[in-house]
Formats: sequence, structure tokens, C-alpha cells
Amino acid sequence: MTTTNGTCENGQPEAKMPPLPHPIRNLPVKYSKIFINNEWHESKSGKKFATHNPSTNEKICDVEEGDKTLETMDTGKPFLHAFLIDLEGCIKTLRYYAGWADKIQGRTIPIDDSFVCFTMHEPIGVCGAITPWNFPLLMLVWKMAPALCCGNTLVIKPAEQTPLTSLYIGSLIKEVGFPPGVVNIVPGYGPKAGAAISSHPDIDKVAFTGSTEVGKLIKEAASKSNLKRVTLELGGKNPCIVFADCDLELAVECAHQGAFFNQGQCCTAASRVFVEEKIYQEFVRRSVDSAKKRLLGDPLDAKTEQGPQIDRAQFDKVLGLIESGKKEGAKLECGGAALTEKGLFIKPTVFSDVTDGMRIAKEEIFGPVQSIMKFKSIEDVIKRANNTQYGLTAAVFTKSLDKAMTIASSMQSGTVWINCYNALHAQAPFGGFKMSGNGRELGEYSLAEYTEVKTVTIKLS
Repeated sequence: MTTTNGTCENGQPEAKMPPLPHPIRNLPVKYSKIFINNEWHESKSGKKFATHNPSTNEKICDVEEGDKTLETMDTGKPFLHAFLIDLEGCIKTLRYYAGWADKIQGRTIPIDDSFVCFTMHEPIGVCGAITPWNFPLLMLVWKMAPALCCGNTLVIKPAEQTPLTSLYIGSLIKEVGFPPGVVNIVPGYGPKAGAAISSHPDIDKVAFTGSTEVGKLIKEAASKSNLKRVTLELGGKNPCIVFADCDLELAVECAHQGAFFNQGQCCTAASRVFVEEKIYQEFVRRSVDSAKKRLLGDPLDAKTEQGPQIDRAQFDKVLGLIESGKKEGAKLECGGAALTEKGLFIKPTVFSDVTDGMRIAKEEIFGPVQSIMKFKSIEDVIKRANNTQYGLTAAVFTKSLDKAMTIASSMQSGTVWINCYNALHAQAPFGGFKMSGNGRELGEYSLAEYTEVKTVTIKLS
């Protein structure tokens, strides 16, 4: 997959951004119904729900509600981010798992001369996929590709805020000739459609990306129904550790992109930046300069780096956490307020002098807020970085291999990046420790989440 910032992964400049295609500001929405058995259906209840453009607060269309590159319009993310990162990531993931489809195999196990023993990997059956609103297309493909390559069928519930690209995928599924019923897409709200998937006795596995609170509900419903298998990719409060011996320019840029990419609406966001005290003031100064230069505006403008938050609830939550930072004594270096009355834009916000007990240092913000903290020793920063209920990702910036590997082995997280950030690839597994979830997506590891292992033993005469 493409990283959020090409220079952070390999030191090479990002690919040149292509010009925008034919104007898509008033792109018509063709698919807003429920997709089941390769056909479009209205909801039995007759209910619909509206999806809105967060850049303008205008309604895009009504979507059929199921119960018991539309991406830019639907999510508000900059078009070029959706094109270069989300769409490219989808293509790479699909190609990667297409290569696995005929390579899923068992093993022959030596026992003794009287038996032949081998294993078979079989599909689980019907898999439910519940996807989030921050990366609706990419997270759908992360679940759909391995499930299909292992021979399963799917029922997908996209987030109610961003159903349009998932429904468009339904049209492509039919166009390329998938048999009816292999992929089904049911838009709706979590307490209805999501809960139905989690508790349905004929669904054999659920994959969910979203909040820790909802993840708990899904696991509870799964255990009460048929003990269906559950994989969860949940929240994060990710430490980004910067030592004085780092490449400072690289560290500032990667921490900046890690905090503000996708309007800060990333479970991998670099929301706790720990900086060694020798370079603390310089790091803060450069980070503030970067934040002030970040361009907010129309997501369909090629120059835009940051769009609006997804909806009013998230917008208000982020502003509330910013206010808590001010009240609890953090130093507001820049931002800290909404941009305009129209749209849900929040200025890139940088806090310094943040301490571990502040809400902005403990809670997942999911907005464009960078909290910069000071540390003195490697022992101190390891203890503080791990002092959280989450364990999704971590990063370290240093020229010392010893420091880098010490941090990598000490972090209680599923991914550790060294001198890079958000370096995600289809081949590499992704998932969390602790309250950031269980199971893995991407890579060969995810195949185990979508297969059952059967042991066959033969007695020889």
C-alpha cells in the first residue's frame, strides 16, 4: 500500500499527483439500495436514511436502510488522498489476495509408520464485515479480498455515514460476473443492521473495524449467538517517539502527517508525540510551522491537504477535547478552533507541554490534534508509551539501531515503525494488542482468520 507520505517510508519523494478528472462535484449517485443476490432491493421496512457531504453539510441522497469515487463526497477527504492512497491500496490488496487464491494449502504431519496425517484449510462459510467511515472503501477491501480468496461468502454493512462507495462495489461485483449471493451489501445503522450481523446464527464469522466500545458489543453478541469467530481492529492512542539523534526534518514531517492525515481520523494517528528534551523546543517550533502551512478547503481542489470532519458529532467531540486541553494546562501553539461556519473544518491544532494525565493524552481524539510531550530517558519513554489501554501502532525516530530495536521489542503494539509512519502494505499483517483488538488483517496471517483447519488421519494396514 501507499504510505501517507512517501518520504517517510523510503526517503523518496511522493509520486506526482495526477490532475483531477472531469468535474465530479455533482456526480450522480446511481446505487443507493440494498445489494443482495446481485440485485438491488428496497428495505422491507420502507425506511431510508440520508448521507451528507461534510464539506457543505448538504444531503447527497437517501439510502435504503437495512435492519433485522464517491469517496470524496461521502467522507470529505481530499480527492487526491482518496485516489492515490485509498484506491491504490484497494488495487494492491486485491491483486495480492488474488495471488493467494490457489496457494491456500494444508500440511502433512509425521506421526508414525501406522498413520498418514494431513490438514486441510476450508472456508469458514458466511462472513460478516462491518466497516468504518474513515476508510470505507479500503477497509471493505481489506476484509473482502481475503474472505473471498479463501472461498467464503460475505454480508457487508458499511458505516451509515459513508455507504456510497460500498454500494458502488456491489455494481462492480455484478458486472464482473460474481455468482448471486457471494457478496451482499446491507447499509444501515449499527444497532440494527450491525447487531443483526453480529447475532445472526447463520453468520459464521465477523470482521469489524471501529471503536473499542462497539467492538465489545459485537464480541458479546457473537458469543451469545453461535460463538462465531470475531476479528476486531479497534482504536489507538499511538506513541511516536523522537530521539535527539534522529533526522529531525524527517521526524517532524512524519509526525505531522501521522497526526493530521485524513483529518486526524485514523486509528493509527500519531496522537502522542514523545520528544527527547534536548530537541523538544526545536521540534515544537517546526511542528507548529508545518501545521500553520497545512491547506484546508474544498476536498475536490488538488491543493487541499485537509478536508472536514465526517459529521457534526465528531466535529463537536474534537472541539470538546481541544477545550479540555486548554483547561487542563496544555499550551495551545496553533489552531484550536473551527475554520468557518460552513462545513465541518477544524484548524490543525498543536499542543505542547502536554502531560500524561490530560484527556488529550489519554483519549482517542480522531481529529486534527497533535499533542507533543517531553521525555528524558529511554526507560522513561517506554514506560509512558505503554501506559495506555490501547496497543495498535508505535513509531520511533533515531539513527541508533540499538535504540530502535529496544523500542521495537518493548512496545506493546501490533505494529512498530522505525524512521517512517503509516507504512502499510498488503503483504504485512496489521492489528492490535490489548484494547486495540485481536486478529490480523492483511498479509498471509489474515488467511487464518477466514479458514477452518481440518485434520485428516488415515490408518494404514
